[in-house]
Amino acid sequence: MTTETVAVTGMTCEHCVASVTEEVSELVGVTDVAVDLVPGGSSSVTVTSDHRIDDQALRGAIAEAGYEVVSR
Repeated sequence: MTTETVAVTGMTCEHCVASVTEEVSELVGVTDVAVDLVPGGSSSVTVTSDHRIDDQALRGAIAEAGYEVVSR
């Protein structure tokens, strides 16, 4: 089991949290997604999975939700 946290920009509300959570949860092996929302700043997205998540897959899922990873 691994846990990874990324900083994400552009999130402003609970709808944003739900969108990111839904997209990231669809990645293979993901068991939990937790978001610490910072409206107007960099929110923290913590992903727990059975194995290390591919960086491009994680960035892609967050981009699909409409947001951008700024650091890992």
